[in-house]
Amino acid sequence: MAQQGSEGKDFLSDAESLTGTRTQHLLKPCSASASLAFKRIDQQCGLTPFTLPSLNPLKLSRQLVVALVALVVIGGATRVMEAGLACPDWPLCYGSLLPSREMNLQVFLEWFHRLDAFFVGIGLIVLLVSSLINRACGPRWLPWLSGLALLLVATQGALGALTVTQLLRFDIVTAHLATALLLVALLSAIAQLLNPALPGPRPRGAGLLAVVAGVLVFGQCVAGALMATQWASGRCLRLAEGCAWLSAHRSLATPAASCCALLAILLLAFPCPIAARRLGVTAGALAACQVVLGVLTLKLALAEPLVTVAHQLLAALLVATLPAVALALRPNSPLELSHG
Repeated sequence: MAQQGSEGKDFLSDAESLTGTRTQHLLKPCSASASLAFKRIDQQCGLTPFTLPSLNPLKLSRQLVVALVALVVIGGATRVMEAGLACPDWPLCYGSLLPSREMNLQVFLEWFHRLDAFFVGIGLIVLLVSSLINRACGPRWLPWLSGLALLLVATQGALGALTVTQLLRFDIVTAHLATALLLVALLSAIAQLLNPALPGPRPRGAGLLAVVAGVLVFGQCVAGALMATQWASGRCLRLAEGCAWLSAHRSLATPAASCCALLAILLLAFPCPIAARRLGVTAGALAACQVVLGVLTLKLALAEPLVTVAHQLLAALLVATLPAVALALRPNSPLELSHG
């Protein structure tokens, strides 16, 4: 009995050193066979008693969401400042990695936009490789979604090259932005899926409403990109030309904002997981601010670049938030515990 008690204490000590958390309230003294099974699981997941996993896929995916939102915003600032061709070649800028001699605000925006995209690509490669190495103990879907994200960022890079070589052709620039927003939504979904589904009731239809709101917001962003890449809003305000694109963008604003507002009200009025409620309220607040900024942008006749860039920032944040709301409302499923 004394020997078994000693083995149990040793096992608890090993568990604390592996997890960095106190486990006395979770684990009971156990036999040497249970300790051996625990070590086998560690070996399958790439852990040893002397090393800790250096990569947290949840943390990395969240960091990638932030980097992608920044990528969208910097791209918007590049367009507003008319810096899309500030670097006339690709992938270098004036034939070098750091064009220090030609550096100005416009060159910096385009150069930093490319640099951010490069680091996003590296991060996605790391996420994919890590998910493949740890597939024995990780979610089965993670390598597939990581691979899809890497494919999207490769497409994004190719569209970025065509944006320069085709001299900012409007359809290519729009596809470039749409792909970036798809990446934002996908990485946000990955981050939320890596969180376990929360217990508690869900308002009926709230998850579907979040999906519908996300699709509408994405469509409005694409319409806005088509409008902006053809400078349609400026031509409409000054010359009464190209107003169809501005009308399309504004016509999508009402249903998109209404869905976001209804989602926030629904999650406030009925019981739901607290994380889903916070995300839903955030989406509603972002949509309200987005409407205000859109009106202000037109009132200022696009004369304030910071207002225009802030408008695009809130759009990217909405695209990131709504998939997170939908997945925070997903029911508990045994599939979340499956590993491949």
